[in-house]
Amino acid sequence: QVQLVESGGGLVQAGDSLRLSCAASGRTFSNGTTGWFRQAPGKEREFVGGIIGSIGFTYYAAAVKGRFTVSRDNARNTMYLQMNSLKPEDTALYYCAASVSAAIRNLPWQYDYWGQGTQVTVSS
Repeated sequence: QVQLVESGGGLVQAGDSLRLSCAASGRTFSNGTTGWFRQAPGKEREFVGGIIGSIGFTYYAAAVKGRFTVSRDNARNTMYLQMNSLKPEDTALYYCAASVSAAIRNLPWQYDYWGQGTQVTVSS
């Protein structure tokens, strides 16, 4: 059974940093694509960033580019989201997701597996 488990969320102040982790079990995604999404109350789930594991190619939403960094540790089957210069508008439930295919994917339906989410709250 495939499981994705996020951790690292919390309450921080604007300008602070956080690093989220997503540990996968049940299969490896080193040759697939893994991504991060977020969902604020009353809003649709939106893409944050992703990484194609086999080549390490990363891509980001415009709202976070330059502030957030996605990375992978294939040996640990774990993905990370480093978030710097956090803003109150970054407050949301953050999800990791995984696809068995290696391709740029930024829509929720393109992913095969999802974690349960970890809350990030940024106060002003």
